Amino acid sequence: MKRLLFSLLIVTCTFSFISMQRDDDWEILLDKDLSKWENYLSYRHKDNYNGKIPKDNLGKDIQPIGYNKDSTRVFSVINDSKSPVLHVSGEIYGCLFTKKSYENYHLKLQVKWGTQKYEPRKNKLKDSGILYHSVGEAGAEYWRSWMLSQEFQIMEGHMGDFWCQANSAIDIRSFPAEGVMNRVADEKQPYRTFKGGGDYYCMRSGNFESPANEWANLELICFEGKSLHIVNGHVVMILKNSRFTLPDGKEIPLTSGKIQLQSEAAEVFYRNIYIKPITAMPKAYEKLF
Repeated sequence: MKRLLFSLLIVTCTFSFISMQRDDDWEILLDKDLSKWENYLSYRHKDNYNGKIPKDNLGKDIQPIGYNKDSTRVFSVINDSKSPVLHVSGEIYGCLFTKKSYENYHLKLQVKWGTQKYEPRKNKLKDSGILYHSVGEAGAEYWRSWMLSQEFQIMEGHMGDFWCQANSAIDIRSFPAEGVMNRVADEKQPYRTFKGGGDYYCMRSGNFESPANEWANLELICFEGKSLHIVNGHVVMILKNSRFTLPDGKEIPLTSGKIQLQSEAAEVFYRNIYIKPITAMPKAYEKLF
């Protein structure tokens, strides 16, 4: 009997230790009240948008909707039986962004597409994204909807691509561009620079997106200006030297900031959003840099 009780105690302690290792370091970012997030909404963009402030029928500038004025529930939470699910309608361009800033972290979440699309993407691929190292005011880039940041693209057929947002810059292991063809990420290629005024978009190394109507597991690992885009367990992009460029050409490190989830004319769902601090790039990925 004593031996049985001792064995049960060992099993219980081991299970508790494993549970603590798995759960204790992770911060849950999504709850039913969106208590860790704020939002910003800009415009209902049209097909003829040209990067300028939209105007009304009288030619006057239209003001963006602004911060925390989501009366149309672009961002809402569905409380299912397992965990809260974030619903992003996509109807108006904007973002849900964390109240806190983060530096040196591992972010993971699940995402899947809805069915609805809106102008100007009704006849285009569904689109969203994770914007990281987000600083400053929203509306800083072409669509006047998001903060200066780096983008982990979430898009049909392009899960894990990269975009510069506003005047951000970064170096990515990638093939060179040729003619009209974009650069493509590859872990064996040298680093090449991406920034406004030059190449500002890079395609992921491979398509590992989940089938339609299934959840995809995404991970973003950031440490001291380095980052990894991971889709369903596959590293699809290796990035380093995150920074932004001032008007005079001076470059400033961009290694921390808020996390934005985009609303970009397509319906999308997120769940199981977790983040934890890290003190080094995980050993399994160190060699990639």
